[in-house]
Amino acid sequence: MNYFIHTYGCQMNVHDSEKIAGILQSIGYIECDSVDKADIVVFNTCCIRETAEKKIYGHIGQLKKLKIKNRNLIIVVCGCMSQQDGAVESIKKSYPYVDIVLGTANLEMLKDAVLQVSKHRKKFFNVDFLNTREEDFSISRTSYPNAWVNIAYGCNNFCTYCIVPYVRGREHSRPIRDILKEVKSLLEEGYKEITLLGQNVNSYGHGLETGENFAMLLTEIGKLEETYGKFRLRFMTSHPKDLSDEVINVVSKYPVICNNIHLPVQSGSTEILRRMNRRYTREKYLELISKVRAKMPDVGITTDIMVGFPGETEQDFEDTLDLVRQAKYSSAFCFVYSRRKGTPADKMEDQIPYKVKQSRITRLLACQNEVTKEISAQMVGNTYEVLVEGANFHYQGVMCGRTESGRLVNFKCDSKMIGQFVNVKIDKAKSATLWGSIVTEE
Repeated sequence: MNYFIHTYGCQMNVHDSEKIAGILQSIGYIECDSVDKADIVVFNTCCIRETAEKKIYGHIGQLKKLKIKNRNLIIVVCGCMSQQDGAVESIKKSYPYVDIVLGTANLEMLKDAVLQVSKHRKKFFNVDFLNTREEDFSISRTSYPNAWVNIAYGCNNFCTYCIVPYVRGREHSRPIRDILKEVKSLLEEGYKEITLLGQNVNSYGHGLETGENFAMLLTEIGKLEETYGKFRLRFMTSHPKDLSDEVINVVSKYPVICNNIHLPVQSGSTEILRRMNRRYTREKYLELISKVRAKMPDVGITTDIMVGFPGETEQDFEDTLDLVRQAKYSSAFCFVYSRRKGTPADKMEDQIPYKVKQSRITRLLACQNEVTKEISAQMVGNTYEVLVEGANFHYQGVMCGRTESGRLVNFKCDSKMIGQFVNVKIDKAKSATLWGSIVTEE
């Protein structure tokens, strides 16, 4: 019996798919490489933007023919999209061949759901929020030498454009002792890079009675180098309003914590940030960037930027372009605002026309590309430590890995070196793409 998982959206969803794979493997399923070979197909969904949701529904629709050919095929829809109000009813009505629908916080029900459908042909629909524990899952990790570790779930920020608090629930954190146990286990298994995941890692500690916070967690993991040797620690995502001086100091103190921070700004306009309910100003954000760079001069800072939010004027957009030039991001995930039903921004009257959004995203991408190109050019001729992560499938015989600051580098080496740290000299740069060669010690 084979399974195939479609994963959409953020790194949190990628890690959730590792949990889903672990559940399916525990009841005898084996991963396959296409839906045509699968006995069960899982859609682990995202609803952060309307375009993503439409794509997912289109892919679900394509399985109708397979279901007609194979009545025993089990189709599962889970994740953020299924957690939305009315989603279960909509799926039942428009896609009656879907067998299982689960929410974001009850994935552990998947085993019982699959057994119920396979044995009794009885459908299973449940999107209740449960108090899920990471320890309840047997995770099938797919990204060696990297591993993902959840430290918190949900979100309390309620940015006016964002659906996440409604589909992921209120924020709650795992105890430090449980996180450390998982990290130690991964290091013992040979993983070399650990990424801590949370909707807002900087507010880690919600729901705990012990006074634990993110700086304390980073400190405890940072100390593990003494026992386990060299490894890397990253984290995402950081909300600017909660990135404290204490966290910045801890990141700069411990060598295993990468000088690489993803710090979503969303807009360079204080007025738009207010309308987004981001709870910081343009000036405070730039001050934060300066603090980070003062402690970590070689830091790589990445971000998320949205254009076309309701009420965004040309001057607001120009403020965003100016901030991009000042912040000098290594890279930026740039996207157009997408209306999400159930969010306050969806009800705002001053929506921006599509053509204006398209013009602005084009200009923003051009601006960021110039910044990235400038940073890349400065790296040429320098040597950086890189963790060999895997093959670049676009170029035969080429491997890739990241610098501590998060820049992806392409170079030639044997695949047996995956999981090793190597020194790579940057030979050339093509905008965001870096090419180098391994420097061998004489």
